[in-house]
Amino acid sequence: MSIFRNIVKNMVVLLAAGMLFSTSVQADVVGSTAPDFTLKSRSGENVKLSELRGEVVMINFWASWCAPCRQEMPLLEDIYKKYSDLGFVLLGVNVEEDSSKAADLLREIPVSFPILYDNTNEVTKLYKVVAMPSTVMVDRNGTVRYLHRGYLPGYEEEYIKQIKELIKE
Repeated sequence: MSIFRNIVKNMVVLLAAGMLFSTSVQADVVGSTAPDFTLKSRSGENVKLSELRGEVVMINFWASWCAPCRQEMPLLEDIYKKYSDLGFVLLGVNVEEDSSKAADLLREIPVSFPILYDNTNEVTKLYKVVAMPSTVMVDRNGTVRYLHRGYLPGYEEEYIKQIKELIKE
């Protein structure tokens, strides 16, 4: 039983350390200029973040193996449809090396917002993504304003609140 307690104690320490690291990474990104990138979209076009200045941009990092990503995807589609005519852009960034896995998921859960492929994880590293999904909100001036790690039901309400706030600015 003491081995089990030691394992649990070590896991709690590692989890706490991870949360502290995660918070410091978030503080490092929020408030800074969003790192620019160019990624190929599923339509074959290159999408460059800096060309979207003047728009509120939500960048959602996701993977097909991520259950919360699958749960969140239809809700992101609803948000995109509701706010895309108001100066809002949603970029879904798939982080998998094999984009065919993303294509399989998108056949199952179709979305109309742009899907980009970060097969080498360069952009994922630029944004210091440590959890799936991770969502970054960028204001019209290109500044990272919010960062969300993971997804639980109800997070979409916070997204909507932040999108409305940033659109009004």
